[in-house]
Amino acid sequence: MNLKELFTEKRAVSPVIGVILMVAITVILAAVIGTFVLNLGQGLQQTAPQASFSFDYNDTAVNVTHQSGDTIDAARLNVTSSVSLTEDSGWSGSVGAGDTATYSKGTNWAGETVRVVWESETGESSATLSQSTAPTV
Repeated sequence: MNLKELFTEKRAVSPVIGVILMVAITVILAAVIGTFVLNLGQGLQQTAPQASFSFDYNDTAVNVTHQSGDTIDAARLNVTSSVSLTEDSGWSGSVGAGDTATYSKGTNWAGETVRVVWESETGESSATLSQSTAPTV
């Protein structure tokens, strides 16, 4: 090929670029439409509520108090520990600031970790909202 002809040629490459752009736009539109048709955007998980809890330990029981943050459905909350707990007075309905639940285990709490765990309505996700380790006295 003659180098002079290359620079003096009048034809451009715009038809090729135009075809590439049209194919790209078609692919993007097909992906967006496919996402809506297959309801891929509907499977979003619930996000965990934001809340702060305090833990007050005595000899055989712990009082767990909602200090601040979102009001949470009591059915979505579980208080757990490495040992089995007995719910002396739990939460019911909605749990908001100032609400307290009392749990006991029958022996000293020293070194035990207690967690407040939230679980989504579908059970697909959960999150530890707060945790505390009892002092070793």
